[in-house]
Amino acid sequence: MKGGDKFFMKSLHMATYTLMAVGALNWGLVGLFKFNLVESIFGSWPSLLMLVYVLVGASAVYEFATHMSNCKLCGKK
Repeated sequence: MKGGDKFFMKSLHMATYTLMAVGALNWGLVGLFKFNLVESIFGSWPSLLMLVYVLVGASAVYEFATHMSNCKLCGKK
């Protein structure tokens, strides 16, 4: 893999991992306190709110699909 490709893949992984963490924290807040942080930040922009939810979901799909190749514990040795 070339240097530019490696940088892109690492950046994509970090972005999707961050979005997954945002989604997980948001669901934790909803479950514990019935407080939706994403909606409270982006609620006045319904299109942006939906985009954030779609990106969080797409990030989870991407991370699940690529987990074995990215994870040092789960990947092939």
